[in-house]
Amino acid sequence: MVGLPKVWRQVKSGLVALCVLITLTLVVGVATHLQEIQQLAKTYTLLRYQALEPVTTDKLLEGAIKGMVDALGDPYSTYLDANTYRHLQESVSGSYGGVGLLITLDEKDRRLMVVSPFKGTPAQRAGIKSRDYIVAIDGRDTSGMDLETAANLMQGQPGTKVELTIIPAGENKPRTVTLVREVIKVPTVDGRMLPGHPGIGYISLTMFNEQTAGDLGRQLEELRQQGMQKLILDLRNNPGGALSAAVDVASYFVAQGPVVYIADQKNTEALMARGYAKPLPLVVLVNKGSASAAEIVAGAIKDTGSGVLVGETTFGKGIVQTIYPLSGGTAVKITTHKYLTPAKQDINKKGITPDYVVPMDPQLEQEVLSRAPDLERDAQLKKALEVLGK
Repeated sequence: MVGLPKVWRQVKSGLVALCVLITLTLVVGVATHLQEIQQLAKTYTLLRYQALEPVTTDKLLEGAIKGMVDALGDPYSTYLDANTYRHLQESVSGSYGGVGLLITLDEKDRRLMVVSPFKGTPAQRAGIKSRDYIVAIDGRDTSGMDLETAANLMQGQPGTKVELTIIPAGENKPRTVTLVREVIKVPTVDGRMLPGHPGIGYISLTMFNEQTAGDLGRQLEELRQQGMQKLILDLRNNPGGALSAAVDVASYFVAQGPVVYIADQKNTEALMARGYAKPLPLVVLVNKGSASAAEIVAGAIKDTGSGVLVGETTFGKGIVQTIYPLSGGTAVKITTHKYLTPAKQDINKKGITPDYVVPMDPQLEQEVLSRAPDLERDAQLKKALEVLGK
């Protein structure tokens, strides 16, 4: 036999060494945790063969994976089954198959309520409006239903049908509408010039996905062409999203330097502004619902002096999750990093305190934000206009 080239002999030696290392690690792990491994094997046997309801090995192994992640005690680290992982990917990409509804639970009686239909979607064309109640989906009563279940029931393959039973706002008589699902692009950016306030633009960001930065850039250019000289950026009730989208969005306002620092177990890395900012007088609206990526943007703007923050202290989610795909279309989402603002402030569980604190009644806040921008009743928006006036 012809001898292996030197490089392949090195590769082979490396593989052998790796296998030996893995074997030694397993042996040490078994020796160190022999009692726990015995308990695991016994529990598997008991569940597999003694439980009243039959359970498959696949199900038990999936439960073991979920249990290991849950053992971290971290509410943001989780096992994602195939269905949940697919919906998460759709959310990050900015599109999904559905009817185009943003929904919530009414705080008073916990009923499923429409926040708003997205523009140009089946829901809007069917006349579904903000504050309508959804009492049934395909005949299934929504009483006590959680938001994730409701969203999963309404989403599906484009071209398929879903039946919604609606009680319009202010009425008691239900009506049933049949909607054909379409590919829905999640609109994360909405903007306009504020009437009665020449030169002042208003842009609201509802979350951060792959489409957000590009849509924001186009919206900013549109408003500049309409005469915008000052801007109010509304990040209230924005739960966050993709880290890369947050850096891109902040780069429209932070001219140079770090937007955020990302730290893991060993290293800290600065993520720099992209260099396409066109600074202008800026006020950012935040509240306790502004979290994660929204806090990255707000913190970058505040620490660099690129704008002023108005509202209430933010949520305080200063950690970053990474998604690791597994076989079978599943994944695990694990907290891997924390982030620091440009001034190296750790805001996790603390939040960001705005420059001007303007509290709002929760009920009024919900009504105001569902109709934003509300120039009559929104005290935080009024304060932003006052600040820009100075």
